[in-house]
Formats: sequence, C-alpha cells, structure tokens
Amino acid sequence: MSSFQSAPQAYDRFRSFLENACGILLGDNKEYLVKSRLKGLMAEHQFADLNRLVDQLESRGGVALREQVVDAMTTNETLWFRDLHPFRILEEKIFPELEAEVRSRPLNIWSAACSTGQEPYSISMIAEEYRKKNLGKLSRGVSLTATDISPSVLAKAKQGSYEMLALGRGMSKERLDLYFTADESGSWQIKPEISKAVDFKSLNLLQNFTGLAGQFDLVFCRNVLIYFSQELKHDILKRIHGKLRPGGYLFLGASESMTGMNEYFEMVQCHPGIIYKAK
Repeated sequence: MSSFQSAPQAYDRFRSFLENACGILLGDNKEYLVKSRLKGLMAEHQFADLNRLVDQLESRGGVALREQVVDAMTTNETLWFRDLHPFRILEEKIFPELEAEVRSRPLNIWSAACSTGQEPYSISMIAEEYRKKNLGKLSRGVSLTATDISPSVLAKAKQGSYEMLALGRGMSKERLDLYFTADESGSWQIKPEISKAVDFKSLNLLQNFTGLAGQFDLVFCRNVLIYFSQELKHDILKRIHGKLRPGGYLFLGASESMTGMNEYFEMVQCHPGIIYKAK
C-alpha cells in the first residue's frame, strides 16, 4: 500500500465507489481512515495500491470483494444504552403513550444500523423493565426489527455473545447479572427473554424498505445519517416516514438534525433530548 498517499485520484475513485455502494460520504482528509480500515484486506488480496483495489471493485467479478470492503468501512464500535436519554424517554414518555394504542399487539420498533446488537438488545431490556414495573402494561411486549448493512456485525449480533470488554461500554453490573449468562469461554450470552424479541435482517439504507413488513411505532436511526449527503439524508428520512405509523416516533443521533423535513415530522423537546413525531 506504499503508493496510497501519492495517488489522490485513487482516493477519489474509492470515495465514489463507497458513496454509491452504501451512501457514506468521505471527506477530503479521510485517507488515514481508509488506510487503517482496509490494511488487512489489501494485504490479504495482495493489492499493491488503492487503484488496484478499485479496479477490482469495479469489475464484474468483484461482488464478494465489494461486500468485504463495505463491511470494513461501515463496522463501528457501539455502546449499551448509548446517550442514556433515549432510553429514559422510552420508559417515561413513549411506552406509556403508545402502549394504550397497541394492547392487541406488540409495539413494533425498528433499530436501523444496529451494528453488533447493543441498541436493539438495550431497547428490549428497557421494555422488559417497564413491563415489570407496570404490571399489565405493554402486555404484548415489543417486536424489534434490527438491520445493518454489514454481514459480520449481524452475525455477531445474532449470536448475542459478548466479551467483558464490549460489555464494559455501558452495561451495568446489575443488568449484566440479570440479563446475561457467563459461558465457559469467558464471554457472556444474552438471555432468551431479551433476545427473542429481536429479529435481525440485512438492509442497505440506500435501497428500498420492502423487506420490512408492516409499519413501525418507533424507529431508531441514530448516528448514521451524519455520513450521508443532504440529498441522501432527505431520501432516507422520507422513506423512514413511510414506514412509521402516523404519530409514531423517530430517534436520531445527538448531532443529527431534521432540516427541511417539517412536512413529515414534528420536533418534540424532551429535556434532555429531541425526538421526532411522524405527521
């Protein structure tokens, strides 16, 4: 990979490939990120430079390689109960508000870009705790659809097994003891009472959502749209709106906004935190 830094046109070609493949818009100064994420893959396939990699990606025989590259560029670390306030809002506002409307069915929730499963499993835990604190409420529980573009993180999420290093990122000792079982390898397996509510699916947010059955009461799409162009953000948000029931809620990341989408969503201040209600 010695000519990586000396071939800006190769970096531009790679940026175009990545945006077309999964929507991620790389900045002018992100060569270091590409280099670190693809170092192992470049060595494995014996590509001398980034141009050679892009040549192969653009060829008809590069389907498997394209999947590997997108996987490497979209795999991110995540946390349990990330940012805390979305889960407080769930328990204090959204569950009480929506559960009266769904007494005959589960509350349908979509966790988009779920990574290795921390977000949907965290939601499932909050739902379980809400039901235990409020007997007779949310009696049908929740039905969680969790999607991601990366095959490797989906496989990890489906396993529901985590090392202590990953659990240390936001998982309390009380919840660890309550919702996980230690196995012989030293990892911790999430219990079926939490995992059974989650259905993991492969999904590229650039493509249509026809693989997602029905409509959702609640969508989590956090810390994803920051990587997309404004045009793509609007397109994705419009299609998410189409999957939300009227009056359903959307969670975005703390640094993400709903600029130009007033026709579709109403901002709701929760102090702290903001959620968006589908019109």
